[in-house]
Amino acid sequence: MKFAALPVFACALLCTLPAMAVEKRVFRIDSLIATQKDGTIQLQAKGAVQTGGWTKPRLHVMHGDGKTLTVEFLATPPPPGMTVIDAVVPVTATIEIKGKATSVHVLADENEMTSQVLR
Repeated sequence: MKFAALPVFACALLCTLPAMAVEKRVFRIDSLIATQKDGTIQLQAKGAVQTGGWTKPRLHVMHGDGKTLTVEFLATPPPPGMTVIDAVVPVTATIEIKGKATSVHVLADENEMTSQVLR
C-alpha cells in the first residue's frame, strides 16, 4: 500500500498554500472613456494603485438601469510579505459590454468618476 498516505499528503499540501488573493478596488481612477457602437459599450479606465505587485486590473459591472452603468475598477493586490515598490503605479483596464447607456459611473477606492457615453 504505497499510496495509502497520498490523500493525507495532498490535503496537507493544499492546506499550506496561501489563500487565493481577493480583488480590491484600485486606489484611484484618473480617466474614463466610454463609447457606444452597434449596441456595445466600450470602456477604458486609467488609474493607479499605491504599490507595485498588483495584477489583473479589470472593470466589473455592478449594475445598470438602462441609463447609467455602474462599474468597479478592481485589481488583485500583491500577496502578504511580497517585496514591492512603494510608489503610486499606473493601471489600465478595458471592457466591452453589450447594451446601451447614456452614462457610466466607475468606482475606485478613493474616488469615482462619471462620463457620458460617446456615440
